[in-house]
Amino acid sequence: MKLMAARLKLQNSKLEKSGHNKFAGYKYFELGDFLPTVQNIFNELGLCGVVSYTAELATLTITDGTDSIVITSPMGSAALKGCHEVQNVGAVETYQRRYLWVTAMEIVEHDVLDATTGTDTGNPVKKPEAVTPNAGALDGFSKEDMDILHELATSFTNYVKDSKMEAAKEIWASLDNEQKTALWSLLDSKTRSTFKKA
Repeated sequence: MKLMAARLKLQNSKLEKSGHNKFAGYKYFELGDFLPTVQNIFNELGLCGVVSYTAELATLTITDGTDSIVITSPMGSAALKGCHEVQNVGAVETYQRRYLWVTAMEIVEHDVLDATTGTDTGNPVKKPEAVTPNAGALDGFSKEDMDILHELATSFTNYVKDSKMEAAKEIWASLDNEQKTALWSLLDSKTRSTFKKA
């Protein structure tokens, strides 16, 4: 089966995780880490993947022009206060795309479970407590809000890195003070410094 061949090709590719969940302390694959490689593999094998959304379902349809495989996921929602509706929709769709492709290509991310629940010995991961100026900035946010904050932090960092300050300022302006503090705590020092200067 072509999809299985594509999975094996991807498995033998050297991919690096660029996503970093600083809150839980693990790295993960972002779409940009694997999707270009997947698209090249699909092109070689004569496959095409199309993502679509309804109010209830996110769907990835993989076809070779004759046969199709359909992968679905229930649509989630986001309601991060201070964000425009289209930003919430965009954040949800980005996550859904990622999860659909991770499922389709059988991409395994052991680090997520190890970092949040402990190692395979059953012992929880213990991290030293540290007091920082941003300590407690993420308290009180739901998991859904945290997911969106991490997505915003990634976008914000990329905008600053690419000198797209207007886009970074637009994200910043859309947040309330509590959200700004939380977002600031997720940024690295270089991004903070560059944005302050701008």
